[in-house]
Amino acid sequence: MLYAQVHLTLPAWVHEAVDAGAMYVGDEAKVGLAIELSGRNVDLATGGPFGAAVFDGDRLVAVGVNRVVPHSCSVAHAEMMAYMLAQQRLQRFRLNEDGSRFSLATSSQPCCQCYGATVWAGVDELLIGARAEDVEELTEFDEGPLPADWIGELEKRGVAVRRDIRRDEAREVLRRYGESGVHY
Repeated sequence: MLYAQVHLTLPAWVHEAVDAGAMYVGDEAKVGLAIELSGRNVDLATGGPFGAAVFDGDRLVAVGVNRVVPHSCSVAHAEMMAYMLAQQRLQRFRLNEDGSRFSLATSSQPCCQCYGATVWAGVDELLIGARAEDVEELTEFDEGPLPADWIGELEKRGVAVRRDIRRDEAREVLRRYGESGVHY
């Protein structure tokens, strides 16, 4: 029999850890939530050290954490989970198609897969904590190839990129994960 559906979920703790009605004003608050999610995912051993959140202005639309190993699914990265859940919630594959402005806040720079999804997801801003070199320095992850001017390529497509937001905090989660001996 061929599988005809995919079922991906966030860990149950997300419902208790995230206040869906809270407003997240400013880049620091948005990336702070993504970093908090990444840390909980590590501490509770529910996936890898990555968190992400999609915002419509200051309003939270969806969150994601890395769920690759628990779901045996290489696309279950935090950014991908957040994009998919936001798209399902809003019932559109391009989030900003109605003229609203959307942001993706992520604990770490998107890998090559999540970078590609960012091109098509319909976000206007990409807010990043740790850099790819932080991920590769502190963990065993390979972030994959990106265009030499990946920021310029996103900006050409209308996606503003802001990096190093709470970078030290994001690096600390990566360091804890890297030193834990656990590998997702």
